[in-house]
Amino acid sequence: MTEIKTRTALILFAHGARDPGWAAPLSRVREAVRGVEPEQRIEIAFLELMPTTLRECATDLIDEGFERIVVVPMFIAQGGHLKRDVPKLLDELRALHPHTKFDLAGPIGETESVILAMARHIATLTKN
Repeated sequence: MTEIKTRTALILFAHGARDPGWAAPLSRVREAVRGVEPEQRIEIAFLELMPTTLRECATDLIDEGFERIVVVPMFIAQGGHLKRDVPKLLDELRALHPHTKFDLAGPIGETESVILAMARHIATLTKN
């Protein structure tokens, strides 16, 4: 019996900024993921101020045949955007693409490994 694997893509989702250089760390994260999982499709989308929007990014991935999209909020914590705006955006996407599964990961800044990495970094700031 052959297992049918769902084509899954990841979208790193961030707020966006007027300064294009602001997004450089997101590109570094995407490249680091590609280094660990070279076959994993991973894109970047923004809530506002920068291209590409979540809707545009998801639509492009669906047009390429991806059946499941995991949105990874690149936010330090869950605030108004993640509580109100992102669920609305995902509901709109689900209505537009009922045959695609959309999953929302927790904010990256609330994951234990990221919290520990930040703590380790902060602890080094006082060492000379």
